[in-house]
Amino acid sequence: MDLSSINEELANIDGQVSDILRALANGFQKLEKIKDTNRRSRQLEELTGKMRECKRLIKEFDREMKEEESRNTPDTNRMLNEKKQSMIKELNSYVALKKQYASSLENKRIDLFDGGGGDGFGEENVLLASNMTNQQLMDTGNRMMDETDQTVERSKKVVEDTINVGAETSAALKAQTEQMSRIVNELDSIHFSIKKASQLVKEIGRQVATDRCIMALLFLIVMGVIAVIIVKLVNPHNKDIRDIPGLAPPAARKLLWLPNQR
Repeated sequence: MDLSSINEELANIDGQVSDILRALANGFQKLEKIKDTNRRSRQLEELTGKMRECKRLIKEFDREMKEEESRNTPDTNRMLNEKKQSMIKELNSYVALKKQYASSLENKRIDLFDGGGGDGFGEENVLLASNMTNQQLMDTGNRMMDETDQTVERSKKVVEDTINVGAETSAALKAQTEQMSRIVNELDSIHFSIKKASQLVKEIGRQVATDRCIMALLFLIVMGVIAVIIVKLVNPHNKDIRDIPGLAPPAARKLLWLPNQR
C-alpha cells in the first residue's frame, strides 16, 4: 500500500528511513573491504550517526502513526504497525553488526611497542607484528613517534600559553594594585583637605558671628545717642535728661559792654 494515500508525513518519513537503511547496507559492504584500522573506525562512526538518525525517524514515524490511529481503519493501523516493526528489525540487524565490528576494532587497537601489558596482550602483539613486513613495522613506529612528538609539542604549547597568561595576569594585578594605592593616597589627601576646610569654615563662622555682635552693639549705641540728641532738641529744658558730654550748650556769658549803653 502506498503510504502517501494515507498520510504525506508518514510517506516522507518512510522514504527517509529507506534511504538511510540502503546507505547502511552499502556502508557495511564498504567496511568489509577496508583494511586500515583508522579508516574502518571513521567509517563505523559515520554509520553509527546514520543509525541514530534512523532511530529518530522511526520514533517520529511511531508518533505520527499514533496521532492518525483514530482516523484510520484497523487494517491500515495494522499495516502501519507492521511497517514500523520491519524498520525496527532491519535497524537492529545493523546495530548488531556495528557492535560486532566495534568489538573487532577494539581487539586490534593494541600498542605494538607497549611492553607493560599482560601475557595475552603480548602474544597478540607478537602475532600482529609477525604478520607485518619490516617496512610496515618501521612505518607504524614512525607514525606513532610522530604522533607522540605532536602530542608533546601541543603540551609544550599549552604550558607556554599558560605561563604567558599567568605573567600577563600577574602584571595586570600589579598595575591594579599600584593604581589602588594611588587612589587610597589621593583619598587620604582629599580627606585631610576636607577636614582642614571644615575647620576653616568653622573659624570663619565664629569670626563672622563675633563681627555681627559687635556691629549690632555699635548700632544700638549709635541709635541711643541719636535718640538722646533728638529728645534734647525737642525739649531742651527737660532736666531729667543729662547732657551728653561734648554736646552740652555753652554757658551763659555776660557781655562787658552793651551796645545800648553809652
